[in-house]
Order: sequence, then C-alpha cells, then structure tokens
Amino acid sequence: MKSIIIISDINIVNFRNFDLNLLRVLDAMLALRNTTRVAEAIGLTQPAVSAALSRLRDTLADPLFIREGNALVPTAYAASLAEPVRSVLATLEQALAGRPHFDPAGSERSFTIGCADYFSEMLMPQLAEAVGRKAPRVRLKMLPADLPSIPAQLAAERFDLVISIPLDMPDWVEKTIALQASEVAVARTGHPALGGIAWGAELPLERISTLPHAMFSITGSYRHFADDALARAGSERRVTVSVPSYYGVGRIVAQTDLIGFLPARFALSIAARLGLMLYRLPFPMELTKILLYWHKRQTSNPEQAWFRTEVLDLLSQQDETRYPLSKKDFELANANAGSATVNAL
Repeated sequence: MKSIIIISDINIVNFRNFDLNLLRVLDAMLALRNTTRVAEAIGLTQPAVSAALSRLRDTLADPLFIREGNALVPTAYAASLAEPVRSVLATLEQALAGRPHFDPAGSERSFTIGCADYFSEMLMPQLAEAVGRKAPRVRLKMLPADLPSIPAQLAAERFDLVISIPLDMPDWVEKTIALQASEVAVARTGHPALGGIAWGAELPLERISTLPHAMFSITGSYRHFADDALARAGSERRVTVSVPSYYGVGRIVAQTDLIGFLPARFALSIAARLGLMLYRLPFPMELTKILLYWHKRQTSNPEQAWFRTEVLDLLSQQDETRYPLSKKDFELANANAGSATVNAL
C-alpha cells in the first residue's frame, strides 16, 4: 500500500519517465537534511544532489525542504513520505539482491561500525582477525557515532551497525544487548593521595569525592551513570575534564593527579601500557548495558546477519553477566603492570 501511495503522488503523465534513483536522494535527505552529507552518503556530488532535489520538487509539485537558518526542514508533505519511501527502497533492495546465501570467503564488501574508541581496543583487533580469516577480502571501518544522529546514519546506510548505550530509537531500528560491563576507578601509579591503597582494593568514597576526575563523554557532559550511583550513596564527585575518548581518560589519568572511572575490562587491558592502578568502587552500581543497533530492513540480509553474528559472538565474551571478572583477571593485569600485590576482592 505504501508504494501505491508514493506512485499516486507522482504525476501520472510523468511517471513513465520518473527516475527511481531520485527516491534514494529523497530518503537520504529526509534522514540527513544536508545536501553535502547526502552526497557523501550515497556517492554523488553535491551539485548532483541539488539537481535531483530540483527534479523531485518539479515532479511532486512541492518544495519538499525549507531552509530555516542553517537547517533544511522537510515540508509536511515530504515528512509524510519518509516511511513509505524507506519501505519501498527496502523492498526493492531485498528483491534485487536475489541471493539468499552469503559466502564470506568470496565477499569484497565493506562493513562500517559506529562506536566509541572503547571498541578499537576491545573489539576491532579480534574482529579484524576473525573476519580476515573467514572473509579475507572484506574490509572493516570504525567511525565515531554521534548519539543524536544514529537513526539518520543507519537510515542513510553510513553505518551497518552501531554499538552504544541504551537509547530511544525509532521502531524501525532493531537492537539487542551485546554485553553488560562493570566499572572501576583508575589512577596513576604513585598517586600522592592514594599511597598504601593496593591494586584491586576498594577506593575510599572520601577520595572519590575530593579528588578531581576525568571522564568519558561524547556529548561534552560532566555527568555519567556513575554519578547517579554516587548520589544514591550520598556523595558526588568533581569532574574537571571531559573527553570523547576512553583511552583519552586513561592518558589524562596516567599523566596527572586526576582519577577516573573506566569500564573494567578496558581498564585491565590498558593498565600496563599506561601505568595505571585499578580500584574497586565503594558503592553499588548496576552493570552498564551495551547494545547493538541496526536498521530493520537489514535484519534478513544474509551478509548483514553474518556480520552481526561475528560482532555479537566477540562482544558476548566480554559480557559480565556470563563471564564475571575474577580475582585472577585482576592479578594478571597487576602482574603485567608490575604493581603491588592484589588486595583480596
């Protein structure tokens, strides 16, 4: 029915000459609302996108997008076409794919994941090895994911998958929990205010509340899930540096007297490299859920299903509901870092 709605809105006299590629431009414009970004997303030049919009306006007898300041805002009519156009394109893509089977060994396609730098440490090396072994001609790309634009980026197929915290998403974005992770406090070895507190010991709440913190945020916020847990414990912390990089938090902490909170497995992985001490948090905090997101139209796509499985298989090995961190994990990291004896967890 949705495809019929679209067709009925195109002048019948012109429909035989209608270029269906224009629907790709319209779909991307409704998602990204910027001709330059649309050009990059679908492989056209910016003038070609502008020309396609002009043709669409003539054919559909509607301005489609109105400039408001620096933004291009869809008209009510254009907005009403968003879901039908997306549905038609998804149907065409699946119909024209024509191959229910995907052979990784022979594939030459590229997959793009939108995620934080945590996954350059905790996923990409393992994924590169696994994919290189099973699909040697497949290419992988990791890009930062701006949280507000994730639905638009999935709609425009800039990302095949996004890995992120729980987010409100349109109903056409599929999701599943990939892993759940705990956090630890980190500080540089030899921190003058933390002498005598052993690796793996509980960091006193008083030190957490008085020492300055560095924290991860891709939005520039100075607040994190841990701050809610701290508040429930009747305390708070003072964040003086916010950076959009987990590794950046580690580097700052390693070279200053700031402390910070990092996902535990990530902190264990980088501790020896940066000379970090790790401490348990002195207050209860729920495990952080990390989800995998993708566009619903890709759910039954064989190559996308294969890639999702590869990613989920690797991430599930870090899920602390299935594989809780043990004293041995901390002992091994401590030995690698050349730090003090582990305090009993």
